Amino acid sequence: MPKFKITNGPLPRRLASRLPATGAVTLAATLLTAVTAFAGTGPPPVAPMSLTAAALAGTGSPMAPASFTSTALTGTGSPTAPTSSASAALTGTSPAAGEIGPASVDRFVNAYREATGLPGAAVAVTRGNEVVHVAGYGRTSSGDPVTADTPMAIASLSKSFTSLAVMQLVEKGAVRLDEPVRVRLPEFVMADPRAARITVRQLLDQTSGMADEAFPERSLPQPRSLREAVARLRGARLAADPGMRWSYHNTNSQVAARLVEVASGMPFAGYLGKHVFGPLGMRNSTTIDTERDLPASARGHLRLLGAALALPEPPGFGNGSGGVISSARDMAQWMIMQNGGGIGPGGVRVVSAASVAEMRTPSRINDSYALGWSIGTTRKGSPVVEHGGDLLTATAQQTLLPRSGYGIVVMANTGTAYADSDAIADALVAMAEGEEPEPPPSVSPSLIIDLAMALAAAATLLLAGRGLARSRRWAARRADRPAWRAAARLLPYAAPGVLCLTITDVFAVLARGKDTTWRHVAYLYPSFMIWLVLATGACLALILVRIGHLVRTRRAPSPGSG
Repeated sequence: MPKFKITNGPLPRRLASRLPATGAVTLAATLLTAVTAFAGTGPPPVAPMSLTAAALAGTGSPMAPASFTSTALTGTGSPTAPTSSASAALTGTSPAAGEIGPASVDRFVNAYREATGLPGAAVAVTRGNEVVHVAGYGRTSSGDPVTADTPMAIASLSKSFTSLAVMQLVEKGAVRLDEPVRVRLPEFVMADPRAARITVRQLLDQTSGMADEAFPERSLPQPRSLREAVARLRGARLAADPGMRWSYHNTNSQVAARLVEVASGMPFAGYLGKHVFGPLGMRNSTTIDTERDLPASARGHLRLLGAALALPEPPGFGNGSGGVISSARDMAQWMIMQNGGGIGPGGVRVVSAASVAEMRTPSRINDSYALGWSIGTTRKGSPVVEHGGDLLTATAQQTLLPRSGYGIVVMANTGTAYADSDAIADALVAMAEGEEPEPPPSVSPSLIIDLAMALAAAATLLLAGRGLARSRRWAARRADRPAWRAAARLLPYAAPGVLCLTITDVFAVLARGKDTTWRHVAYLYPSFMIWLVLATGACLALILVRIGHLVRTRRAPSPGSG
C-alpha cells in the first residue's frame, strides 16, 4: 500500500479538500436538518438517525479502510466481509506471492465493479519490459465496451508527460532546469516581480510560489490554449517566494507545457505525438485543451443511489496539467519505458536514464514530490513512484514499483469523489507485494451516503410541509407581537440558503485555500448538494408563506372594529 498518494494533489491536499469538507458538510447537513425541523411548533427534533450514518460514512467521498493509514482516501469503504464474487477473486487461484496474473486481475476488477457499481475501467500491468496484462472492463458513458484500446482520461498523470517533454529539451540544450522560465519564455509575466526568479524546475516540482489562494485558477474564466493560460497570469501574484513553499497548482504544469511549445517550435500535442507517443507506439494517445475536447470514450460518471449517471465534465482547461488521453495498452508502453530507464518497447530510447532519475528526485521543500511524480513507500516499505489523476467524472492512477519492476495503471470512468482507480491500483500493488488486497466493500459507501441524504431530503419535505400547513396558525399567534420577534423566529430558515450561496467559500476555508466552484462542489457531494438546494427552496417557501400570512393577519380588522 503506498504511503503517499498523489492525485490532483498530494496527501495534504487530499485531506484538506476531502476530509475536512466531508465532515463539515455532514455536520452542516445535520444542523440544517434540525433547523428545518423547526417548521412545526415546539422545539426542533433531533436530526434523523440516517444523517448520523452519513456522518460516520462521510459525505460525498467514500472513506478508506481503517487499515489505510496516511492514504485516507484511496479506498472505497470500511473493511467488510467480501461478497461471494469478491471472495472468489481473492482466494483459491491467486498467483504466487509477489506476482500478478491476468486471471487474478480480472477477478478482482470484476468483483470490485459488481460491489461498487463502477461503470467502466481499464488496467495495464507490466513487469520490466513485459506486458503482464492489459484489459478493459464494463462500458463507457456512451455505452460502448471499454477495451484495452479505449482512449480514457488520465487527468494529472499528464504532469509526468509534461516533465518528460521538458527533460527531452533539457538534454538537447533548448531548456535548462535551473534557469528562470522567463529566459526561454519571455511571455511569462506576472504582476509580482518575484516571478522573474521562478525556474523551470520549480514549475515541475510545484515550488514556484504560485498557489490557489493567490491565483484562483478554477473559478476564473478558463483559457482555451496554453498561450492564453500563460497570458492570464499577467495580473496574478505569488503566494510565496519561489523555491520556499510547495503548493500543488495546475498552472505550473501549463506554463511548463507552453515552454515546451516555444522551445520546440511545435504545438504541445504535436510535440508529444512526435517525441513521446509516436516512438513508444502509443497510437491511441493525445493531449487536449479543455473538457470540450474529450472524446466520448473519455467522458465519465457520477454515482447517485447506486446508479451511474453519465454527466459532462465541468468546464476547465487542462493541457499540460491534465489533458492527456490514453488507453491501457498505450500506458503499458509508457510504464515499460519508465521502468526501463527511458528505453521503451523495442529498445527505443526517449530520454536518458539520468533524466529519469532527475524526474524522481524530490525537492528540498517536499521530499514526497519530484518532477511530475510522487515518491514514497508501500505498506511493506518498498519504494514507490506514482501519480494520480482526478477529474470530477474520471480518475486514473499510475504506480511504479522499482524493486520488483512492476508498473500498474488504472483508469476509471467515475469521478474523484469515489477514488475507484486508487482502490483498484492499491489492490494490484498488494498483489504485487504478495499480500491479499482489501476486498471490495459489500455495500458501496457512496450508496449508504446517498440513502442517508435521501432520508434527510424526505424528512426535510415532510417537516416543511408540516410548517406550511401550520403557517396561518403561526401568524395568528404572533399578530400582536413585535415584528422583530417574528423575524427572529424566521431567521434560522435562511441558514440553508446562506450555505448554498457561500458553499464555495466554506469549502475553500476547510480545504486550506483551495479554489473551487459551486458546480465542482456539486459534483463532489451530489446527494448533499441536492438536499441543500431542496432545503433552501423549502425554507424559502416557508419564510414567504409565513410572512404573507403575518402581513394579512396584521392588516385584518380586529373583531368588533369599525
